[in-house]
Amino acid sequence: MKSKLTIWGAGLLSLYPHTGVAQEQAPPEAPSATAAPAPAATTTPPAMSAAAVGSARTGPQHRFTGDDLFDLAAAADPQISPDGSRIAYVRRANDIMSDRAVSSIWLIDTRTGEEVPVAGQHAAAFSPRWSPDGKRLAYASTDGGNPQLWVRWMNGGEAVRLTGLPTSPSSIAWSPDGRSIAYTMLVKDEGPKFGSAPANKPEGAKWAEPLEIRDLLTYRADGQGYIEPGFEKIFVVSATGGAPRQLTFGPYHDGGPLGWSRDGQTLYFSANRKADWETDPVESEIHALDIASGRVTALTDRDGPDANPLVSPDGRLIAYVGFDDKGRAYENNNLYVMNRDGSGRRVLTGNWDHSVDAIAWDADNGGVYAQYDDHGETRVARVGLDGSIRDVASGLSGSDLDRPYSGGSFSVSDGDAIAFTGGTATRPAEVQLASGGKTRMLTDLNRSLREVKALGEVRKISVASSHDGLPIEGWLTLPPGYSEGRRVPLILEIHGGPFSAYGPHFATDNQLYAAAGYAVLSANPRGSTSYGEAFANQIDKAYPGNDYFDLMSIVDRAVELGVADPDALFVTGGSGGGVLTSWIVGKTKRFKAAVTQKPVINWTTQALTADGPAFFGRYWLGAMPWEKPELFWARSPLSLVGNVETPTMVVVGAEDYRTPVSESEQYYTALRLRGVPTALIKVPGASHGSIAARPSQSAAKAAAIIAWFDKYRKGWTRPAAGE
Repeated sequence: MKSKLTIWGAGLLSLYPHTGVAQEQAPPEAPSATAAPAPAATTTPPAMSAAAVGSARTGPQHRFTGDDLFDLAAAADPQISPDGSRIAYVRRANDIMSDRAVSSIWLIDTRTGEEVPVAGQHAAAFSPRWSPDGKRLAYASTDGGNPQLWVRWMNGGEAVRLTGLPTSPSSIAWSPDGRSIAYTMLVKDEGPKFGSAPANKPEGAKWAEPLEIRDLLTYRADGQGYIEPGFEKIFVVSATGGAPRQLTFGPYHDGGPLGWSRDGQTLYFSANRKADWETDPVESEIHALDIASGRVTALTDRDGPDANPLVSPDGRLIAYVGFDDKGRAYENNNLYVMNRDGSGRRVLTGNWDHSVDAIAWDADNGGVYAQYDDHGETRVARVGLDGSIRDVASGLSGSDLDRPYSGGSFSVSDGDAIAFTGGTATRPAEVQLASGGKTRMLTDLNRSLREVKALGEVRKISVASSHDGLPIEGWLTLPPGYSEGRRVPLILEIHGGPFSAYGPHFATDNQLYAAAGYAVLSANPRGSTSYGEAFANQIDKAYPGNDYFDLMSIVDRAVELGVADPDALFVTGGSGGGVLTSWIVGKTKRFKAAVTQKPVINWTTQALTADGPAFFGRYWLGAMPWEKPELFWARSPLSLVGNVETPTMVVVGAEDYRTPVSESEQYYTALRLRGVPTALIKVPGASHGSIAARPSQSAAKAAAIIAWFDKYRKGWTRPAAGE
């Protein structure tokens, strides 16, 4: 197992005393314009938990520990069959032998609740999609090596591999007649060539590797590494097997999700097929692809993204999401409909101050189901074509477990039953079913853990910001067995994004901190999503800034409530939360210690080395570094490092390309040069989005943070100089 972290600096004697946008959880920071979707894949056997391999424990451990991360599972991507009788979903379970989350597909009978495994017993399986008649299930699997497209006949028939692809298929979509399956896939190119080594290499000589040549603006992507030359293209394959057929061509990324016309003659997709696609990372249009001729026609034409085309059941309308590009770092996604030829475009959510995520048509063509976030919680609403909006499901949660981000996923049957992933602050995501005005939970993936472990209670708190009275919300995780009126050390844990939101969702980091005796405050300062577009844009071209006052105000509220010990305050956060952590210790000395995780420290170097070079400068600061260098410096936490006295650890993934490792290294070096107590921790093999993906590393990282904070808790005897 890869459990150890690489550490530079002095002061951490033990890492395991408690062994516990713009991708982080959705919504991620700004995606790379050239990054190709690549589902996580593994070839490990079925997941094995910590309990399954034995234990040296002498009795039950009621506190949540790092060992427990290997016993966790969560539901994702629930797909309800057209008749509503079954739900296929992805079960993500941590495996102690491979130290990874293993994905498998399970099937639930919605009447009896009976579950059976479908795929993933020998290799990873993901992206289940029902055929229109509900008799077959398509999915992707690594069974045999690279991810391939498979189909299982659900009447007792076998699973058949349809493809032998060089790269992973994504955006799987059945044709309405069930005879074909469309998907997207990266088609590799040779890339640029300039010169070569001498040709007279002697036989048996060991020469250096060839030169690496890059000519893309975004030449590396977080979680993907250095980008191989090529473009995402659309393919179609017979649902009974045969040679796939490539449908789109040219130097553009043609992305999913894919939508079929009802006659099966046209595919709808989203892409930026303009010559300046590399420098315009937000732009995209809905295109119609005539399958017979290969002709591609743009159906939308505004400045801004149009994406996720979905054809109505009667074939007359296309629903899609998007917004007008105003040059701001955040905009609400609106829901639109248009005729199938692109005419008659209109917005359905223009007066609804929420951002639309995933969508699905209802069966009677009268409305569209839309996922959205509200005050840190995720819901599904039915948006009628007449402008009516009503909630139909709530309590959605995602399958990422380390921090309490909003999220989740859903699907809809022909009878408008809604399958979704939902959980609570003390329960990871389960499969739930909303139908007939009632909601049922169909899985209980972590029952044995819940029955034994005492988890920290989570309470919602709110405050008016000291800056301007803006209402600020947060969630306070208490130590297990907390007694009212007892003050405990407090960790302010700040979310990333910064355009994302925390809510009442399960979080392993928070529960590990709580088990170590800390209260944990997960706050949503200005800039957070789910509170309306104006709230998020309070930080437009001014980040970090007044969000500092929001965070200080909600910490004051936790003290006022009698929970937080004002003499034992600590602060941490990742990505955008790392930015604010570094900003905070440059503004105040009230925190005893800090841990900044994968931060942006210097906006100039971030804008020119991160995996979104066309996005960060233009959208977050409104200029390039050479145009307004003083602005970039004024918003950089590095500008405040001369004020820092707070002991501050720095943590980063060793393969982070979103907030590159050099950002963390700059801050660590500056702190060392100033004599501020610090340590630099690199998580081996981890990208920005996968820093907590491997359970052993997630546990070790949390343990390191606890050890750092424990060192500076009141009553701790600090080592003498030189120790």
